[in-house]
Amino acid sequence: MKKIGMLTGGGDCPGLNAVIRAVVKKSRQYNWEVIGVKNGWNGLITGEMEILTDDLVSGILPKGGTIIGTSRTNPFNKYEDVQKTLDNINKFGLEALVVIGGDDTLSVARRFYEKGINIVGVPKTIDNDLSGTDYTFGFDTAVSIATEAIDRLHTTAESHHRVIVVEVMGRHAGWIATIAGIAGGADEILIPEVPFDMNEICKNLKSRYNRGKKFSIVCVAEGAYPKQENSSETTNIGKNLEEALLTQTDEKDAFGHVRLGGVGNYLANEIKKRMNVDTRVTVLGHVQRGGTPTAHDRVLATRFGIAAVECIKNQDFGKMVALQGNKIVPIPLNEAVSELKTVDMKLYDIAKVFFG
Repeated sequence: MKKIGMLTGGGDCPGLNAVIRAVVKKSRQYNWEVIGVKNGWNGLITGEMEILTDDLVSGILPKGGTIIGTSRTNPFNKYEDVQKTLDNINKFGLEALVVIGGDDTLSVARRFYEKGINIVGVPKTIDNDLSGTDYTFGFDTAVSIATEAIDRLHTTAESHHRVIVVEVMGRHAGWIATIAGIAGGADEILIPEVPFDMNEICKNLKSRYNRGKKFSIVCVAEGAYPKQENSSETTNIGKNLEEALLTQTDEKDAFGHVRLGGVGNYLANEIKKRMNVDTRVTVLGHVQRGGTPTAHDRVLATRFGIAAVECIKNQDFGKMVALQGNKIVPIPLNEAVSELKTVDMKLYDIAKVFFG
């Protein structure tokens, strides 16, 4: 009986359990045993595994999170962890690995594939910033949650004549802010791809006030940052982005990322100071990535899981399953993690029509 391992890495994401369920169910058709690796790459370092049976995956389709746990672990930070991972893959007889994750998790997967491990990747990120796939599962759920929040905040903003700043997730790519902002009718949308100008923001908001609109909603991605004064930089992420970001702490995770947070408060304080208006901040944070996935994400995650098993059956390794148009296709892991997929500026131009 063929044994395949499966792990989920990075932040939790609506739809992870749908992938897990699909991989187990499809593998059963080929009489394969699926081994769940506990807590991401850490489970391969420590050897913490469990057999995933039909009973274990029964009823998990609508459930958020991941039943096998996750972590932001990078085995390549220590040589001994790389060796432990390789040893445990051999020890447990794993003939292939399904790795479900975003850019960091799949970058590790690519490096292990280069070491001879049979790997298939599944794209998971609410940020929708993986190259090669039109959409990642989890994104639709995050956008739906953010849009509902903006809808609800409109009534409070209007009733109290306030500017409400809504901070959503998006470290280097502003997909959630852009789509949710358009769908929710935000009056300003600020994203990492376009450094923002406080003078321009206040000018647009004042224009609304002059027309009798005594309230506004500003939707900002957590990775958005102000344009340097006396700089013409209006597109592309700056070279020193990490230094420009507003953060909660100087501590970094296993992949060198700082914990973001604070741009919403910065904006609200600046707007209040410059316009003398009442401002409030709502930081959606992890509520965007938790809870029940949308129907769209359940179906997309299921399709990805089925396609990953088919890749193993066809011995098509070193690939990530991707959505391109209406089809799920395998693409090289190198292509998936070569660069971040940032917001299409044509889409952002649509959003800008409604600024001010």
